[in-house]
Amino acid sequence: MVLAEVVRLVEGEYFYGQDKADIEIFSACGADLMSDVMAFVKEKIVLLTGLVNPQVIRTAELLDIKGIIFVRGKRPTLDMIDMAEEANIILAGTKLPMFLACGRIYEGGLKAGGTRPI
Repeated sequence: MVLAEVVRLVEGEYFYGQDKADIEIFSACGADLMSDVMAFVKEKIVLLTGLVNPQVIRTAELLDIKGIIFVRGKRPTLDMIDMAEEANIILAGTKLPMFLACGRIYEGGLKAGGTRPI
């Protein structure tokens, strides 16, 4: 599945990188604790989080996360958008809570937990 489809499934809006959202995503991770994200490490994932601070961008860059979707209507700061641009990380947001956003992505077909598409 491509990241643009994931954003569409959660009725999302882009903060940065809409023109780059045709990248393939194999898995998703929903977490507000960056330590949990670090334990999840997978290839070509999208991160769903309600945490809005620069540490999210730094963690995504460290783990080669291709995109971040902020849930619950959260919006990144301008500094975070600048950091994401430098790291080439796509940023989007949804008004949905984490549970519903993850459920829609799962129902939409992103069910693989590994490093390959199903």
